Amino acid sequence: MSVQLEVQLIAVVVAVACALPGVFLVLRGMAMMSDAISHTVLLGIVLAFFLVGDLDSPLLIVGAALMGVLTVTLVELLNQTQLVKQDAAIGLVFPALFSVAVILISRFARGVHLDVDAVLLGELAFAPFDRVQFWGLDVPIALAVMGGILVLNGLFIGLFYKELKLATFDPALAAALGFSPVLLHYGLMTLVSVTAVGAFDAVGSVLVVALMITPPATAYLLTNRLSHMLGLSAVIGAGSALAGYWLARLLDANIAGSMATMTGAIFLVTFLLAPERGIVAILRRRQRQRWEFAQAALTIHLLHHEDSPQADEECRVDHLGEHLRWQRPFADEVVRLARRHGLVTQDNGRLYLTDKGRQTVQDAIVR
Repeated sequence: MSVQLEVQLIAVVVAVACALPGVFLVLRGMAMMSDAISHTVLLGIVLAFFLVGDLDSPLLIVGAALMGVLTVTLVELLNQTQLVKQDAAIGLVFPALFSVAVILISRFARGVHLDVDAVLLGELAFAPFDRVQFWGLDVPIALAVMGGILVLNGLFIGLFYKELKLATFDPALAAALGFSPVLLHYGLMTLVSVTAVGAFDAVGSVLVVALMITPPATAYLLTNRLSHMLGLSAVIGAGSALAGYWLARLLDANIAGSMATMTGAIFLVTFLLAPERGIVAILRRRQRQRWEFAQAALTIHLLHHEDSPQADEECRVDHLGEHLRWQRPFADEVVRLARRHGLVTQDNGRLYLTDKGRQTVQDAIVR
């Protein structure tokens, strides 16, 4: 397999592995927690390295995962005091832990290949050159590690899908039914920590945050079903990774930065053009509702005056501006739409309700 294909495969596996737990972070309103964890796990890596003295030791992932759980615990403890909100608690905890890691690296690990810039930015192009024998195959270490993490994330979500769904949308009901929302919460945060540290060496923490949050946020704009959101997040993440790789090739730019850029570009397009929740759809819906409301106001006005002595005056098109405070072009457009929808008829400038218009008004009044 060529280096280019391996780079793309690693990028896709990382993207999908990050997107799956990211769905639950987005739904729980904890998107910034991924940013906190992706930075504070560095302290767990550093402390584990000081303990074992080996950058290739699996204990580094264990240390990072434990530090991620500690981050969540500290944030929750601060939040429970009700003296600070969750976003403020995150802003207090993760800079403190991350800065300790930076100080330890700069003071005690200068001669070790544990560089802050590499952790933050990563360099995916070099990932295929660090290899390992796995089941008789010579594969990149990043691919083997992230493939295992992807399987772990998939198994966890598959096994606890109902529990995660219930605990995410109704924690009180989950607790009443005997589930433990707290246990699921910390289990999910542990997965986030393991995923973040597993992706560090290949893509850096900046892209981890982008892949963990942006694809799920994009999928959230496209569907209301959790199962569909998980699938769409994985597809969007993989598509962003591939598009970002080829953008980097085209511009001769950093691969991780290009991938993060593509996740943002896809989100922006979806944010504007999503069928139900996109800005364009919302504006069109508001415009449609404006015209529907105006037609309802017109039919109510006609029904109120149709049998009154002033009906000939009140129900004329050229008097709508005076009685309904409408400008003439707007009144003409409302009348045109009402006629097209069969709500009114017009004869010599006089408006009459149809049976459909009268029934529409009565139904609206009953509701």
